[in-house]
Amino acid sequence: MHIEEKAAPKGPHTLILEERKRLTVTGVTDVDSFAQDGMTVYTGMGRLSLRGQDLRIDRLDTETGELTVTGAIWAMVYTDERPKGGVFKRLMR
Repeated sequence: MHIEEKAAPKGPHTLILEERKRLTVTGVTDVDSFAQDGMTVYTGMGRLSLRGQDLRIDRLDTETGELTVTGAIWAMVYTDERPKGGVFKRLMR
């Protein structure tokens, strides 16, 4: 079974949420799915699922890895593990 690897992130990964209406994400490597009520984005820190209403992609720059989403943003959830070597792994030594 072949598992497709996502491209390495371009730059650091950050989330900036402004008044739950505008989200800027950096370190984006791929947008997996998109609908007006949710989307899945791959980042350098894992898969990020967004939920909301009337979501729109205002900007997607594949060169810099920056994504801007507008609409009513209800939830942002990382749905898989962080890359190996994270803070929890170091604490459990």
